[in-house]
Amino acid sequence: MLVVVCGAFSLDALDNIMVGIATPQIKDEFDMSTSAAQWVVSAYVLGFGGFLLLGGRMSDLLGKRRVFLVGLTVLAVGSLAGGLATDGTLVIIGRLVMGIGAALTAPSALSIIVSNFPEGPQRNRAVGIYTACGAVGYSIGVVVGGALTEASWRWTFVLSVPVAVAALVGALLLVPKDPAHDGGKRHYDAGGAVTVTAAMLLLVYAIVQAPAEGWLSDTTLGVFAVSVLLLAAFAVIESRAPQPLLRLGLLRNKSLVGASLIAAAILGTYMSYQFVGSLYLQTYRGWSPLEMAFAFLPIGLMIFIFAPRAGKWLGRTGLRWPVFGGMLAYAVAFLLFLRLGEGSSYWTMLLPSMLLIGIGFPFAFTAANVQATTGVDESEQGLAAGILQTGYQVGAAVVLAVVTVRMGDEDTAGPAEMLSGYHQGTWVIVVIAGVSALSVPIAAGAARLRAGRTTVAQGTADTDEPAAESAGRSLG
Repeated sequence: MLVVVCGAFSLDALDNIMVGIATPQIKDEFDMSTSAAQWVVSAYVLGFGGFLLLGGRMSDLLGKRRVFLVGLTVLAVGSLAGGLATDGTLVIIGRLVMGIGAALTAPSALSIIVSNFPEGPQRNRAVGIYTACGAVGYSIGVVVGGALTEASWRWTFVLSVPVAVAALVGALLLVPKDPAHDGGKRHYDAGGAVTVTAAMLLLVYAIVQAPAEGWLSDTTLGVFAVSVLLLAAFAVIESRAPQPLLRLGLLRNKSLVGASLIAAAILGTYMSYQFVGSLYLQTYRGWSPLEMAFAFLPIGLMIFIFAPRAGKWLGRTGLRWPVFGGMLAYAVAFLLFLRLGEGSSYWTMLLPSMLLIGIGFPFAFTAANVQATTGVDESEQGLAAGILQTGYQVGAAVVLAVVTVRMGDEDTAGPAEMLSGYHQGTWVIVVIAGVSALSVPIAAGAARLRAGRTTVAQGTADTDEPAAESAGRSLG
């Protein structure tokens, strides 16, 4: 069961990265503009980020296994449609459908693991293996995408079809069936589903388009405003719904919210680093897609080695310190990357950064996944996973958009300006990783301070009791 679920998660990660490598070839074949071609990548993020909360809640209401199977089917259909597309618009539609399929499989996959492995060492290890498979998918996706693109960009779509079908068959045979419905009446929060999905779609759309349209343009501000209004309407609907799509009290779960913010930093900084590194190697240094793919391979190898072991460490150290160590390793890695120059050596400049990322990623990623689902009721595990995955996807979109703005217009820049832009974009990544690392000891200190105040308050309350009772307690 774990192999099947992890295989699907790897496919989500693989699709997220693999087609991005083939985008230039798709652009050339269909004579697409640059702004249109970026939607080959952005449509997947839009579908994934926009439907995650709905996908998470569907897995709670309809059954984790059932939604997982539907998600794999949708993913296979979208992949086939994209691979057989005869124009750029159909490719973009295929990518959007693939993103929706991933939005159904990702939260249901994590909730299947959480539901079938008891809280503690077994679950931590299972989530560690799950982390390894997803992270390796992100890393190997670059290699696989580069190799397949050498033959034809269509293979980057078509490859997903047999993998999704194999996972579908495996899920039918190995994933336990959902418990029978208790017979009570189910209330499907249609209003909440429509408003939150539309709000997330518009939010991700605005973030993706902002670098091209301008952050303060009428279009960007208007889309953001509509998204905020829809979120406000969603909050009102949820406060009144008998069975809300998102129980608003769940957002008071500090562990879940904190894990989602860390998730945004983990994937946002990693994807941005990969983006800057890819441009540096391919555009500035003239490396081929396949050469660049193998340059990033050490990250996947390190994650594959450390992620299964990360789950064991969580039981010994708790969840805070793996997050701190992982984000600190990130920050140091990105600082080292700032040394890039006109003729920087791969072995002394790029490789040390990649090794640190490969070590830091599995510890922070695994801890965030465990933290988000720990203590959450079984009936809301899918929703918690959806909130966490939304953090990952929205974080990736936001951080990459900010990094892109800081880098400036690469198409009209000379070599010196391009190099300066890479440095400016990397500084954004450094700051986000550093702040995320520092937030862990700050939060720990604040928690100790609150605990101390509670102890003092209890002590004060004890001194206010009658003198005879107090004396008796003292003697006792």
